[in-house]
Amino acid sequence: MKNKIVILDGGMGTMLQKSGMKVGQIPELLNVDEPQMIIDVHRKYIEAGSEIIYTCTFGANRKKLGNHSVDEIVKKAIENGRIAAEKTDVKVALDIGPLGEMLEPMGTLKFEEAYDIFKEIVIAGEDADLIVIETMTDLYEVRAAVLAAKENSNLPVFVTMSFEEDGRTFAGVSIESFVNSIGGLGIDAIGINCSLGPIQMYDMIKKLTTITDLDIIIKPNAGLPRMDGTYDLEAKGFAEGMEKIYSLGVKYLGGCCGTDEKYIQELANLIKNKTNINRRINKIFGSSSATKFIEGKGVKIVGERLNPTGKKRFQQALKDEDISYFISQAIEQVDGGADILDLNVGFPGVDEGRMQEKIIKGIQSVLDTPIQIDSTKAEAIEKALRVYNGKAIVNSVNGEDEKLEEILPLVKKYNAQVIGLTLDEMGIPETAKERLEIARKIVKRAEEYGISKEDIYIDCLALTVSSQPESAMETLKAISMIKEELGVKTALGVSNISFGLPGRELINQSFLTMAM
Repeated sequence: MKNKIVILDGGMGTMLQKSGMKVGQIPELLNVDEPQMIIDVHRKYIEAGSEIIYTCTFGANRKKLGNHSVDEIVKKAIENGRIAAEKTDVKVALDIGPLGEMLEPMGTLKFEEAYDIFKEIVIAGEDADLIVIETMTDLYEVRAAVLAAKENSNLPVFVTMSFEEDGRTFAGVSIESFVNSIGGLGIDAIGINCSLGPIQMYDMIKKLTTITDLDIIIKPNAGLPRMDGTYDLEAKGFAEGMEKIYSLGVKYLGGCCGTDEKYIQELANLIKNKTNINRRINKIFGSSSATKFIEGKGVKIVGERLNPTGKKRFQQALKDEDISYFISQAIEQVDGGADILDLNVGFPGVDEGRMQEKIIKGIQSVLDTPIQIDSTKAEAIEKALRVYNGKAIVNSVNGEDEKLEEILPLVKKYNAQVIGLTLDEMGIPETAKERLEIARKIVKRAEEYGISKEDIYIDCLALTVSSQPESAMETLKAISMIKEELGVKTALGVSNISFGLPGRELINQSFLTMAM
């Protein structure tokens, strides 16, 4: 399937209703109670041209099934798919839908509880050929589902979210945030399904195909719904719309609500056996929250006041676990122009991981500003990355082998960006050339872990000019050399340069101008 277009199936619910499913029946229970009905639906799609069929497990989770066995239903659903696909090359996808309950902070469901629910489904579905996570609107829920899939299975993972006509999901997730936050978690295809028809989706898909190098999967509805519950696009019109979508370089195409075997037949007749069209890709890189993407271009301001060093009020807030104080400080920095918020909670007696987790959740409940996780402890960094909703920046790693081995795998696993400090076991080098060598080591090791250069920032370390006057010029030289020779972006704590001097603002401004 590497270079050819792959035809998916259409709506399961649509077909079950046509097949006589009673009002109020739970579709997933039909896998056990009336398996032939499910098998017949799969067979009709296969006969129509589907090369991947989705199991009838969209709502097969403990939240929706109550006392019914998730394990039994999922295993039976895969068995039904296998029976239908017997003597064919058709793949059976484990279909995972939303849990039907919002995660914190929009709802009450905790992240790890959602993870456990998805984990149960993934383990039960181990005999599938691939996993499809679909019809999602909450990025946090997607993150929980993907981590559950990646940590408990070796199957390929496809992910699709449902967007409204304004280009955002019901929960406000943009296509850029979706791609930036989820695309690097080790998934195999990314896309859009449900909510809209192919015509309404076209512009969103056009954008999607240009900002990621992942394979694209698209499953629109049969147009828009009418008052009587039917849809406004017939099979021929649907297929024609999908042919235009195919021309954008989409690899996996199928249907969602309102589509049946006739829609898939028309689609297959038009594009089956065609090869995948090459796309012009300008892949995006940057940091993001669930709803806001900050592209890694140009100068960005990082607010660094969320740090206990020398701040008694902050230290007391840490001891008291006064999350509201951190939120108020975060808001002040954003109002002052911060694009990204650095969060450091390192203080004696404080459980860094637990506090990072609590404060991140608090800040993300009121702000959409991306967060930079500031810690030297791998355990704390992992706890923070795991619950962060979006793509965070890790501040930081340095040239020490131990730190590289501890932190870079976490950056890769959780799809973060990372700041590399030009220091190692010997401390901060005096010369720009020595700092370049440390930067080269960091970049090389990061790339060995599969971290893109575009996700690496090198901090050449601005030192106080009052005590080391010559260090400022070495820092500026190092920045220039690193950009030219390594092709990575740089970060700098500009205000360090003027510590203890009068006229700090002017000194900082001049130094920043020179660094740019």
